[in-house]
Amino acid sequence: MSSKLPVSDRFAAEILHWFPKQVFSRSMGWASRLQVPRPLRDPIYRGFARHYGVDLSELDRPLSEFNRFDEFFCRPLPDGAREIAPGEDVLVSPCDGVLSGAGEATAGLCIHAKGQEYSVGGLLQDEAAARHFIGGTFLTIYLAPHNYHRVHAPLAGDVHGYRHIPGARYPVNAMSVRTVPQLFMRNERLVTYLRSEAGEIAFVMVAANGVGNITVSYEPALSTLAGGPDRGACSYEEARPLGKGDELGMFHLGSTVILLFEPGRVQIDIPTGTPVRVGQRIGRTTSLHQG
Repeated sequence: MSSKLPVSDRFAAEILHWFPKQVFSRSMGWASRLQVPRPLRDPIYRGFARHYGVDLSELDRPLSEFNRFDEFFCRPLPDGAREIAPGEDVLVSPCDGVLSGAGEATAGLCIHAKGQEYSVGGLLQDEAAARHFIGGTFLTIYLAPHNYHRVHAPLAGDVHGYRHIPGARYPVNAMSVRTVPQLFMRNERLVTYLRSEAGEIAFVMVAANGVGNITVSYEPALSTLAGGPDRGACSYEEARPLGKGDELGMFHLGSTVILLFEPGRVQIDIPTGTPVRVGQRIGRTTSLHQG
């Protein structure tokens, strides 16, 4: 831990280090999957919504029909709630949240504000795969508790494999990113590999404190329960197609998405700190304009 950090940050980081993150996440996941008695659903969900600022106008059913808190938290959007920006060369946001970091992975490093950094190889735990993205563009989107927690394909592509990387479950808020060195290399994550017209894409879902599990649409049996077994890596003989804006997966209690692109393939059009929503244009591909 850096001695240059304020005392309050160092104290908070020490608490995070010793806090039983996996046990807490497993417990939260277990509790979120319990059946909620119908009379309690409305007050519980509305109380959560008031506290965190959830937009209850974006529901596909009445609150009383969400049997479990997990169902409410991972709620789908009603039809027409998001428009997917058209255009083959338009890169769209894969989720709701805030663009907390973006840049080039120069020398294989993704550098965030305050000088925090992580390596592409360490993030993916696969040096062969990492070579595709060294010198390429990365972007990080943080999902807060009030956000819609399903994630979608930023471009049309084919899923040709995945890798599950067990790890810790530190919170991924601004304080943790600032105080926990190489946070995104320490937390558990699930990497989906897509092949698109703009080249290879690594779609990294980073678990955080309280995340019960991560699931993906292209492999329904895959679930990364907190503290559960290593789900390993898989390469598909027959790739699984996703259209731009198609659902890719969901966080069962929130976290962060990191996207990695090959060098010279995309350009990000919005500054860091910008709130984003699924389907919103955030950049464009450049490879489609090359001869």
